[in-house]
Amino acid sequence: MPTETETEIVTRLRAAGCVFAEDEAALLLETGAEGGQLEAMVERRVAGEPLEQVLGWAEFAGLRIRVLPGVFVPRRRTEFLAAEAARLAKHAADAPVGAAHTPVVIDLCCGAGAIGAAIADAAGPLHLVAADLDPVAVQAARLNLEPIGGLVVEGDLYDALPAELRGRIDVLAVNAPYVPSEAIAMMPPEAREHEARIALDGGGDGLDVHRRVAASARSWLAPGGALLIETSERQAPVAAAFFEQGGLDARILHDDDADATVVVGVRGADPA
Repeated sequence: MPTETETEIVTRLRAAGCVFAEDEAALLLETGAEGGQLEAMVERRVAGEPLEQVLGWAEFAGLRIRVLPGVFVPRRRTEFLAAEAARLAKHAADAPVGAAHTPVVIDLCCGAGAIGAAIADAAGPLHLVAADLDPVAVQAARLNLEPIGGLVVEGDLYDALPAELRGRIDVLAVNAPYVPSEAIAMMPPEAREHEARIALDGGGDGLDVHRRVAASARSWLAPGGALLIETSERQAPVAAAFFEQGGLDARILHDDDADATVVVGVRGADPA
C-alpha cells in the first residue's frame, strides 16, 4: 500500500495534469527528500517545471544525465542519433594493426552533454569535446562529461572548438534546435516556459542552425568523418540538401519506434 504522503503527492500531480503521476511520485520520494524540501519539489512539478529539472537528472540511453533548471532536457528520441554516432565512432576506432586510433567526437549544441555521454559509454575511449552557447548548459555538461575525460567549451558552434581539431573530427553529433519560431508557442509549457529558447528556436523554417553547421562541417571533419543532425522527418530532405551543398554525401535515417529522424553527411575523398 502506498504511504499517505505518496497518495497525496499522486493526487496533486494528477490534478496538475501529470499523466504518469504514480511514477513521478515514486521518483520524487526516491530522492530521499523530506518535509519542506520534498514539498518544494512537488510544488515545482505541480507548477509545470519538467520532472527532470526537479529531480536534477534525466534518463538517457541507460544513463542518468545531470540537468539544471532552465537547461534543455534530453529527449528519448535523440537516443537514435547517439546510437548511430556511437556506431560510427566504433568504426572510426577500427584501424590496421599498429595504427590504433582514438576517435575524435564532438557533441555540438550539447545541452547537458547527453549525446556525448552516451557515445562515450557505448564506444569509448574517445577524444570527446562538447560545446554550447548557453552558459548554464555548459555548466551542466561539465558535470556529466568532465568526470569521464570530456572537454566542455562555451561558444558559438565551431568558434568554440579547439582550432587543432579542424580536419580531424571523426564524428560530429549535433542536436541543434529545429522548431520553427512560430511553432514555439504550440510546444508544451514544460518546454517553452522552462527550457532556454535558444535550445528550441530554429528560426523561420526551423533550420537556421542546420544551415550554419552544414556549411562549415567539411573543413572540420576528417576524411570519412560524419556529421549527424537530428531533425523532423518533414525537414530532413531540406537539411540533407544543405549537407550536399556543403560537400558531404548525405543520407536520411528514420526510426519508426522512436519517431526519430537523423540526417548523416560523410566527408568523402577530396577531389584529385
